[in-house]
Amino acid sequence: MASTTPEPLPGTSGAPAAALTAARSGDGRPARPGRVEAHGVDRIPDGERRGRPRDLFAVWAAANVNYLSLVIGGALVLMGLSLWQAVGVIVAGNLFWVFPGLLATSGPAAGAPSEVITRALYGVLGNRVNNAIGGWLLSVCYFALNLTAAGAAAFALAERAGVTPGTGLRIALVVLIAVATLAISVYGHAMIMKLYLPITLALTAAFAVVAVAVAARADLAHRPAEPLTGTALWAALVAGTTLIASGPLSYSTSADFSRYLPGTASRKAVAGWTAFGAFLPSVLVCSLGAFAATAVDMSDPQAGLEALLPGWFHPVFLLAVILGTVSVNALTAYSAGLALQAVGLRVRRSVSVVLDGIVSVALTLYGLLVAGLLDTVGNALQLSVVLVGPFTAVYATDIVLRRGRYDGAALCNESPRSPFWYTGGVNGAGVAAVLAGVAAAALCVDTLYTGPVATALGGVDLSLPAGMLVTAALYAALMRRSPTVVAARSGR
Repeated sequence: MASTTPEPLPGTSGAPAAALTAARSGDGRPARPGRVEAHGVDRIPDGERRGRPRDLFAVWAAANVNYLSLVIGGALVLMGLSLWQAVGVIVAGNLFWVFPGLLATSGPAAGAPSEVITRALYGVLGNRVNNAIGGWLLSVCYFALNLTAAGAAAFALAERAGVTPGTGLRIALVVLIAVATLAISVYGHAMIMKLYLPITLALTAAFAVVAVAVAARADLAHRPAEPLTGTALWAALVAGTTLIASGPLSYSTSADFSRYLPGTASRKAVAGWTAFGAFLPSVLVCSLGAFAATAVDMSDPQAGLEALLPGWFHPVFLLAVILGTVSVNALTAYSAGLALQAVGLRVRRSVSVVLDGIVSVALTLYGLLVAGLLDTVGNALQLSVVLVGPFTAVYATDIVLRRGRYDGAALCNESPRSPFWYTGGVNGAGVAAVLAGVAAAALCVDTLYTGPVATALGGVDLSLPAGMLVTAALYAALMRRSPTVVAARSGR
């Protein structure tokens, strides 16, 4: 009779795979919405991979029919752009959703999440630093800021019910929203795929009412009293495009939600449904915010929108704000949990998600009670474009170099025998390319500080294209003849 002892992982000197990966891997049972997802950063077996690329549309649509998009659209008009200049910027910035679409194609190819696939870029050990900064830290900060917005909507809802929220009630409401969010993340991929279509439909219905109210009062010929011209106009157009594009570029983890698709899934379909699912609602909702800014003052979005909406609908809108934030943060927490595992924390994915949630809630509550903390976090995230541009560029370039071919089993091997161990566990090409891109972006940035290039250009911030182009060019040059790239291109 054949032995039932698990086969050893490659490069683990015969140690049973189950003993090494039990805390982070699946249990072989198919995923269901009512079951906590067992898989973490391990490879999804072929027998458990199912679904269609078009299922990804609702996942990305639900995450982008949200209040933040309204606020950003209104901010473009507040920056001094005309209505139609703002709409043009919204379309241009949202074209960057093509990058999460491209990155999503690596999920079915490897059967692994982005947090593991990026070992091909940085090496097994170098990737732990990437996940700690670009995966976990940024995700926790975004979670906290989004949770704060949902909390503000919940506080307003309580006031409309005649209850003045004191400190205790505020804490309870924030924790309640976080628990609802984390429940989706803990149950995982199957729950996300099940819930996000009805969430998309509910949010679309709510925002359709907002659109009708805005359309009745929007000024289609709106122009600022003192129109921007010359360098000031270009600076505003580029800054607005960067602001919009920073959203798509922050989702370098799109393979997390496509990895359960069969390896035979069409790459074009995976990329297309991911990108279109986010692009369409983002353009529509951001434009809705810009149209609203021609009728009311969007410097205080809640008060401005309340003046536009019928009284009976305002509580419904606040609930939609909370639901939209929950859908965004559930994806964020899901990926942050995987990032924490990929850093090296040997716990189940569900536990890592809860740990992320505890940190995010603590950060949110501390920010609500100690003035200035969340402002500091928000200011730090303004500089995130210096990081997310290069992180996305190196990942996208790697996919192009390898023609989308990834060996999931090899990527899950963390031993020195792994082909992605490179030198001392670090791929110098990936690290050098990202550092060069970050340096180029830092020279061109104009947010919390003005870099020398931005100063010379009169405040035009070219940090996004500079960081991405430098990273992509250097990585392509350094990795073109890498053995792992050559093997992937040849189909081995």
